[in-house]
Amino acid sequence: MLFLVAALLLLGVALGSVAHAPLPVTLVAAVVIGVWLMVFAVRERRAGRRS
Repeated sequence: MLFLVAALLLLGVALGSVAHAPLPVTLVAAVVIGVWLMVFAVRERRAGRRS
């Protein structure tokens, strides 16, 4: 749950900075956040299958 809160906090910070950042920086940040969330989802799915 703490990871979800951290992800939402980072998303809020990223969305706030989008208005001031150039498009390439915004796209790179979006890709990084997306990959991080995908890794988190895969880890959670694997952990759910084990128990």
